[in-house]
Amino acid sequence: MASDGAFGVSPFVALGGETGLREIIDRFYDLMDLEPRFARLRSLHPASLDGSRDKLFWFLCGFLGGPNHYIERFGHPMLRARHLPFPIGAEERDQWLACMQEAIEIEVKDAQLGAGLLEQFRGTADWMRNQRPAASSDVL
Repeated sequence: MASDGAFGVSPFVALGGETGLREIIDRFYDLMDLEPRFARLRSLHPASLDGSRDKLFWFLCGFLGGPNHYIERFGHPMLRARHLPFPIGAEERDQWLACMQEAIEIEVKDAQLGAGLLEQFRGTADWMRNQRPAASSDVL
């Protein structure tokens, strides 16, 4: 997604750099940890969310046009491959998207930027699914 937006800056810069992105990530994991409607998603994570917070933050920094913290630490993200051990179906995808949407709505003041982020995340979240019904008509 790292393409420059309408104002010639990356989404990373438009969000306020690392500080702005960290606020979204922290809100996302706080919601996941506290809200019962995200319980299935929460169950896929370790007891402590600290490592998950950092990894998503590092990944999204580079994904959104900022520093490549994740690649510097772990190499190529191989996003789907790294998530294969976890059962990710439509329910998990939808909870992840709903949780991220709520975090973005709270933390991102620019509605157009927030909508653009969610659109990008929607496709990626669907691509991460590795559990599909036999007759899959479940498409976003």
